[in-house]
Amino acid sequence: MQTITELALERAPRGVFTREQAALWVESRGPRLDALLKRAVASGEVWRVHRRLYCLADKYRRSKINPLELAQRIHGPSYVSLETALSRHGWIPEGVQAITSVAWGRSRTFDTPVGRFTFTRVPQRNFLAGVRRVVEDDGDAYFMATPLKALADLISAQRLDWRSGAPVMESLRVEPESLAELTRDAFDEVEAAYASSRVGRFLMGLRKELKL
Repeated sequence: MQTITELALERAPRGVFTREQAALWVESRGPRLDALLKRAVASGEVWRVHRRLYCLADKYRRSKINPLELAQRIHGPSYVSLETALSRHGWIPEGVQAITSVAWGRSRTFDTPVGRFTFTRVPQRNFLAGVRRVVEDDGDAYFMATPLKALADLISAQRLDWRSGAPVMESLRVEPESLAELTRDAFDEVEAAYASSRVGRFLMGLRKELKL
């Protein structure tokens, strides 16, 4: 009989799979499945990423795991935001240690064999305003905040009293050219999503400064 590792190599092209998928592979949902998964994890061939979520260890995968896609499988509903989104958009320098997301539910942090994933609750009227679905060339897909949405989330999450672009450039090292890319439509969409007065003051001040 094939091991979980062998089955995952055949049937999980990205190397990531759930307990439910493994149950279909071995046609079992009980102790037999648990034993096979436990054996695969103990051997180091399979990593337990999160409850009911697994992936093949590095040397068994055909391609690298996309941590942004994985984040939304670890805890959701959520979207990539805050420092990770700003970094991916090229607004702040690379070097973000954790994958940072905003979640609908409570804030959580998960340390996994793939890395650290943090999920921060940010109260909003419209959770997906200013969020876009990203599909990469290899087919990986995930939701990510636009730059302005990521900034608004940061203001709310860290309770920052920023009212212009100056602290954005000074503290985050965002270039003026990046702020100049923001549009009136981006502000209209993001402003409507928040009830927070902090976020409102920041967006109003930045919008006025950019004459939008």
